[in-house]
Amino acid sequence: MKHQYDTVIIGSGLAGLRAATEASGHGSVAVLTKLYPTRSHSTAAQGGIGAALGNEEPDLPEWHFYDTAKGSDFLGDQDAIEVMCEDAVRTIVELEHLGVPFSRTPEGKIAQRRFGGHTRDFGKAAVRRACYSADRTGHAILFALFEQSELQGVNFFPEFHVLDIVIENDRCLGVIALEISSGEIHTFNAKATLVASGGYGKVFRTTSNAYASTGDCLSILFNAGIPLEDMEFFQFHPTGLYGSGILITEGARGEGGILINGKGERFMERYAPAIKDLAPRDMVSRAIMTEVREGRGINGRDHVYLDLRQVPEEVIRERLPEISTFCRIYMGIDPSEEPIPVLPTAHYAMGGIPADVDGRVLKDERGAVIHGLYAAGEAACVSVHGANRLGCNSLLDTVVFGRRAGMAIRSDLRNTGKWDIPQSMTDKAGDEIDSLKNRTGDEQTGAVRNELQTAMTDKCSVFRTEQDLSDLAGKIDELKEKSKKTELKDKGKIFNTELLEAIELDHLINLAGAIT
Repeated sequence: MKHQYDTVIIGSGLAGLRAATEASGHGSVAVLTKLYPTRSHSTAAQGGIGAALGNEEPDLPEWHFYDTAKGSDFLGDQDAIEVMCEDAVRTIVELEHLGVPFSRTPEGKIAQRRFGGHTRDFGKAAVRRACYSADRTGHAILFALFEQSELQGVNFFPEFHVLDIVIENDRCLGVIALEISSGEIHTFNAKATLVASGGYGKVFRTTSNAYASTGDCLSILFNAGIPLEDMEFFQFHPTGLYGSGILITEGARGEGGILINGKGERFMERYAPAIKDLAPRDMVSRAIMTEVREGRGINGRDHVYLDLRQVPEEVIRERLPEISTFCRIYMGIDPSEEPIPVLPTAHYAMGGIPADVDGRVLKDERGAVIHGLYAAGEAACVSVHGANRLGCNSLLDTVVFGRRAGMAIRSDLRNTGKWDIPQSMTDKAGDEIDSLKNRTGDEQTGAVRNELQTAMTDKCSVFRTEQDLSDLAGKIDELKEKSKKTELKDKGKIFNTELLEAIELDHLINLAGAIT
């Protein structure tokens, strides 16, 4: 089936929806998503969105800029960081007007809390900068933007799996996708295509990312000759629930939670004397792993405790309700009475598709662009995060640069003609699907994926060595050959999840190689 739209957006998270609301007033817009839109991974963002409002303590965009640049290990693009931090206050006001129900101070202002790496006076002390909606901030923003998108007539195509992003002669022509419910291949011709498909955390075994976060579009563009930027930089959030990797927001420490080791010591005092448990994420993750490696884990095991017992119960109930629920369901503990076992979990990809501050995808280091192709959100690398993302800057990144990409699309559409994807490209995608279904071998997709995720977690996580990475590169080559010998038991068309997992496995292996 063929479709024609002015703009096609891949991904229905915050970046995709913010771009959709911006572009919808200037032509038809289609949003393709693996899931139902409100199940996008943006809903998992808990703690807040950063902006120097100064509602509860004095704060300045300059201090936000400094914290972001320092948090990036000074490897972020400082011009892009300035764009983001200067636009943050306007962004929060706009989101409020769009219907986001932020938590409030007694005076009725947008409430703010402390977060890791957020400081005043250029690092002298912690500051309240994180605007939040209890501990469901991403959920609140996503639902508001989804409702706005529907009001503006955006067309949604849920449960569509992207097979190819078609580029010819440095111009993007649109997208080829598989309708999961029918197994039919659809062609989406578009003047503008935005990739906002999120990250690729499922390349690791223990991760806070959703099952859908397999980086398909990054791998597709990499195979098409588009470079990927900063792929070696992957953030490990310090406080994932031990065993599952489910995220415990930094907001828990912002509300007074502390990290303790097996000796009962508040060990972050040794690593970051000024801001202690609210140090940047990379520093806290390294500190936790150091404590574990040196034998100071809980009962000598590979985790530490996040202790919320000193936080008033009403604060946990009102500001951290989801965290409390997670602990009860997955760990069987009440965080107001028992400490929470935590360990760093693969959380956020700083690297991705190279893009400028207006979302235009760059094809080389000289800044040449692929016409009609844009990227925003975690899938993109505007390089505001450098080697480590500051907490609360992920939601800010998605909304600021999603809006800017939508504005760029709106401007560029005025001078863009109609393009059609050749039938031969659609036929090629169909042939590749048939080839996967008809492949024979004695390997199973799930087993190969688990092997990859284990290898990546063991040799390419918080600490890395040259020898480990060299061994890992060899292992990835071995798994690439194994994946060619996987055989699908399900040969059908309707909701063939085994087929989707095989497609995702190839992309994960491809991205693992790029990271290594």
